[in-house]
Amino acid sequence: MSLETSWVAPPHGPAEQFTAGRRAAAAALAAAGSAERTVPRARDGRPLFPHGFAGSISHTGRLAVAVVVPGAEAVGVDIEPAAMTPRMAAFVLREQERRLLLPPRGPHTARDLFAAKEAAFKALNCLGTLGEFLFWQIHLGRSEGVLTATYRGESVPVWIHAQADLSFAVAIRR
Repeated sequence: MSLETSWVAPPHGPAEQFTAGRRAAAAALAAAGSAERTVPRARDGRPLFPHGFAGSISHTGRLAVAVVVPGAEAVGVDIEPAAMTPRMAAFVLREQERRLLLPPRGPHTARDLFAAKEAAFKALNCLGTLGEFLFWQIHLGRSEGVLTATYRGESVPVWIHAQADLSFAVAIRR
């Protein structure tokens, strides 16, 4: 797995975020051994990584990140800087997810789990029809210490790294 970051240039708008994301993707492809470093945009907006190099891009207003996993079927990455309100957490997370994965029983924040669902959505998006697959339909669970995201019987492991001001999640479908 290759992970690269790129700072978003001022004024930190959509064009600068897009450019920073593609810069991070090019660096991640280079680190993964790809001769191709260009990541065009599909009609639906998703990045099109070169054949054999599954990848994903995410960004905030200030930071872009790209992950490339050679040979994987799909990859999802998400970074989230904003705290989630209890109301938003109740909307995005199922009651069982909140009860088992949030404190005091679980180690994650609502922002961590939101990032996990977004990363899983990207890794599992080929399983649903466009417009029908919504990320909150993903079920998160924990088994033997591993966070797993499931949709339509397909599961992917999700790794989370959290800091005080940022949650980062990666899901890899092999």
